[in-house]
Amino acid sequence: MPTSGIDSPYARSLIAGAIAGTAVDLSLYPIDTLKTRLQSVAGFTRSGGFRGIYKGVGSALVGSAPGAALFFVTYESTKAFLRDARLANQHLAADSATYPWLPGKWPQPIEHMAAASLGEVAACAVRVPTEVVKQRAQAGQFDSSIAALRNIASQRAKIGYTGVWREMYRGWTVTILREIPFTVIQFPLWEAMKQWRRRTSGKDSIAAVESALFGSLAGATAAGITTPLDVLKTRMMLSRDKPAMLPLLAQILRDSGPSAFFAGIGPRILWISAGGALFLGSYQWAFNALEGIK
Repeated sequence: MPTSGIDSPYARSLIAGAIAGTAVDLSLYPIDTLKTRLQSVAGFTRSGGFRGIYKGVGSALVGSAPGAALFFVTYESTKAFLRDARLANQHLAADSATYPWLPGKWPQPIEHMAAASLGEVAACAVRVPTEVVKQRAQAGQFDSSIAALRNIASQRAKIGYTGVWREMYRGWTVTILREIPFTVIQFPLWEAMKQWRRRTSGKDSIAAVESALFGSLAGATAAGITTPLDVLKTRMMLSRDKPAMLPLLAQILRDSGPSAFFAGIGPRILWISAGGALFLGSYQWAFNALEGIK
């Protein structure tokens, strides 16, 4: 039953996204740490094994809320824009279309793919530097997120502010290459399952527990498929050098073989399956609560 809530869908997305991001990152941080150590070139044991599994949690605390909030504001606004454009163009002649620079018809999943892709690019503005600092602490290179951040900042005299900026955003390209395929798989699946549930239940709204289940299934599927990109991203961020993506890919193949690209796939699927449930379940719960749906 609807009650008084926040009218703006963008405000609801912003707040619900921040709550969801913080909830999932804090809850599943130990699994993320184990996955990072399994993918490290130093090996699981030398990177810390099962010790200090909350190393680097400070950077996750700082980056979770703004990163997730940026994602969902971009995702929901882009999805709404494309939906309105599609519906408007379907009811108008081609020569008087509201958005003539867009094609008149496209499948609805295209909207979800495009919106999720833009959302990931926006979120990576916060996520990439957070990941760089966090993973260096997780892999045992530094004792904490603060120590990792200070190490990067201390290089200013040698590499300048531009160099520090580049170091903070190391792995940007491969992170985008990982996140966009992931989200192009996850979010259309999640949206399709929610639409199926609306049709079968006859209700307009989706319960948080339903969103959590669909998010878990979609996340697990996307996680398994994109594990090789995740391995490549982790190796780039942990490297003390500054390897280019393609030479690093060739080196991993040469030194460890194709199986190296599936290192940590079990923890990654477990982490993202549980994370998808927490992330999209808590997002739906917060969104419903802010909208006034009981």
